[in-house]
Amino acid sequence: MSDVELIFARGSGEIPGLGIVGKPYYRALRSMLRGASVSAYAVDYAASWNQSSAASGATNLVERLLHVAERSPHTRFVLGGYSQGASVVNIALGSRAGPILAGGTPYKTIPRELASHVKAVVLFGNPAKRYGGRVGSVWASKTRDFCNEGDPVCTVGRNYFAHLTYGYNGSAIEAARFTVKCLQS
Repeated sequence: MSDVELIFARGSGEIPGLGIVGKPYYRALRSMLRGASVSAYAVDYAASWNQSSAASGATNLVERLLHVAERSPHTRFVLGGYSQGASVVNIALGSRAGPILAGGTPYKTIPRELASHVKAVVLFGNPAKRYGGRVGSVWASKTRDFCNEGDPVCTVGRNYFAHLTYGYNGSAIEAARFTVKCLQS
């Protein structure tokens, strides 16, 4: 097992994998953590256009975290998500917006005893921001939420292009810097 594992949920409509934001974020993170083994796990969920698959994604995220933590108790985790993937992470963290984002579908949340294993959380284009959703106090100091000006998914805006730029507008690199600081503290 690796020293650090990134668990990342892609956005709606993206093909399985880390997606347009997760890939550059993972590359930047690996580059900044030379000397440490860094792995990535792409949350296995439908990423459906109608946003209805976030609850199943949260369950998959939690199951992956439990699986790796059981086999490798020294692995440090980083959680990330873009767009609907940010909803996946919010649900898994047990945020107040979780039930709204899950749409009545059952889901799992991260057990409190594993919170100390999660060192950083990064969210891009987070729909929970529209619902006033905030992560709980357990997660607040280790969470960074990126929302581009005008992005209609995370703020009241009309610039759909703003929602598509997190992977190359510097946000992924800034997220990696934030993550490294969290891992060092």
